[in-house]
Amino acid sequence: LVSTEEDKYGLYSNLLLKYFLAEGVVCGHDLFVASAKEHPDNILKELPAPLLDDTYGKDLGDEAAVKSEDFQDSMKIAWRYQSLPKIEASPTTYTKFGHYYDISKKMSPELYQSVKWHSFYLHEELSSEPEMQAWNMNSGYARLLQSIQRIISQEGFDGSDPQKKQRNVLRIGIQSLGSILWGDDVCCSDAPEDPHSLTKFLYVLRGLLRKSLSACIITVPAHLIQNKAIMERVTNLSDMVVGLESFIGSERETNPLYKDYHGLVHVHQIPRLNSLICDVSDTKDLAFRLKRKLFTIERLHLPPDLSDTVSRASKQDLAGSAKLLSSGCGAVAIGKRHLDF
Repeated sequence: LVSTEEDKYGLYSNLLLKYFLAEGVVCGHDLFVASAKEHPDNILKELPAPLLDDTYGKDLGDEAAVKSEDFQDSMKIAWRYQSLPKIEASPTTYTKFGHYYDISKKMSPELYQSVKWHSFYLHEELSSEPEMQAWNMNSGYARLLQSIQRIISQEGFDGSDPQKKQRNVLRIGIQSLGSILWGDDVCCSDAPEDPHSLTKFLYVLRGLLRKSLSACIITVPAHLIQNKAIMERVTNLSDMVVGLESFIGSERETNPLYKDYHGLVHVHQIPRLNSLICDVSDTKDLAFRLKRKLFTIERLHLPPDLSDTVSRASKQDLAGSAKLLSSGCGAVAIGKRHLDF
């Protein structure tokens, strides 16, 4: 269970959701798409097109290697730093990992219709049946859980029951869980009338995922949830929690420190299934950028100070920004690579 804290405008979190679903299509997995905002059919129509040509990735790796060599040739490094290990924002050699996608193109209908997929659109569900209550949570969450449970049981994803047909994996994507469109009020007040429906839903969903061949990613509008205790419970009930901070509309958008990036990635929690401890990355500072075709995550570094005339004020601004960067949580070891789920 992966929880993604949405950026302010939900642009990049929805892109991560579509990457997750697109990888399921290419791998031949079954899909379950749930939303109370955008119709699941429209989400599937907006999936990025896969790049199935390996030469594209190789060209990308060769280009990165050339840029790295040119950068090293143009820099004069002091003798006392020459023996230190080099830190690279991205691997200079191309390694095949999963699949890559072109966000400038849409996946062909023939491709995403080649896999079996199920949809849950809350407004259609509420109009088709009378309101219901189950598991002491609101109607929207109860209906969604019943739908997921039915698909897991009927389509052969229940790991506790012996299956005769060939087993497959179910990928579940849930958009903007916890928003007011789901009938929840946790985004409306710091003292909501129903503060437990969201956490009850995640608790039951986690149990369903544990005993089934399923993987799930949800996006949560964390910036709208004013009660921090609720977000702490959401974090504890998730296996992995990733937050996206977009620079759109913020002062960091014009900060020279972040001129090459479109936002920061905060990894608040990483999986530690069947283990007492979790892996710890050697870097805490991750950023993402949206290129013409690719969405990449890479290590964030301070730019070199090559000018002798930099004012004291600008140096203090950069120092303050660096202090903000170092206050992040532990992160998985992610270099500059394309998102693969």
